[in-house]
Parts: sequence; C-alpha cells; structure tokens
Amino acid sequence: MSTTTSIRIDQTLYDLAKADAAAEHRTIAGQVEYWAKLGRAALDNPDLPVSFIAESFAAMAEPREQSTPFVPRSRGA
Repeated sequence: MSTTTSIRIDQTLYDLAKADAAAEHRTIAGQVEYWAKLGRAALDNPDLPVSFIAESFAAMAEPREQSTPFVPRSRGA
C-alpha cells in the first residue's frame, strides 16, 4: 500500500503535467511522479541521455510476454 502526500506546485508545471498526463494515459500525480523518477535517474546517471533513461523506463514497464527476446548476432556475420 502506498501513501500519498499533498504538495504545492507552480500552476504552469501543473498545466504541463495535465497535458502530458492526458497524452500518456497517466494521472496528473502519475505524470509528476514519472518526471521526478526520470529526473532522479538522470541526476544519478549524468553520462546517459535522458531519452535513453525514458526509453529504459518504458521498456521496463512493458509486459514480459509482449517483449522480444534479445538474440545476439553470430560472430561470423
């Protein structure tokens, strides 16, 4: 069970979160949480592009049964 906490944020940031949340099929709180996790991961991994981190989050959220297994190329190719 997760707990919730109310916070105040700038109205402009709220409006951006609302728009992005609708596009990404998230709640506004879920969008702000996603941004926070993405920002934290970016700060923890400054050598990685933010787009790579975001794509990694998307890949981790994908159900395993819908993923394509990695098949390395043969050494002779």
